[in-house]
Amino acid sequence: MKMGDSVFLEFEFLALVICSIFLPVGVYIYALLKRAISRNTVLLLGGVLIVLSGIDIYLLQRLTELVKHSPSLLDDAVFTSELSMALYLLPALFAGIGVNMLSHVLITHLAEAERRFNGGHR
Repeated sequence: MKMGDSVFLEFEFLALVICSIFLPVGVYIYALLKRAISRNTVLLLGGVLIVLSGIDIYLLQRLTELVKHSPSLLDDAVFTSELSMALYLLPALFAGIGVNMLSHVLITHLAEAERRFNGGHR
């Protein structure tokens, strides 16, 4: 352990909170407040959510490893119990929403391309 007797004092925990809560909420707020949004922006935001979910999973696994060397029982209760499975639901949710955003852009693009194709071949 570097900073203290608890993983809650480690950089990885702070990064987990930022990547699990603040950045995704920022993405949602940005997307909801925009009156008009480009396809490229939607692709970027969807990709950001997918990347954040990957970072979250890495950080959760890293914190689980750090807990093994921590004397704190609270750390064990959060990261090595059944509760830890609930922590993986947030990244799964973000990845799912990100994939849906990318799929939406792709489906919209393909539908428009198909309409243009059908209009040009009549």
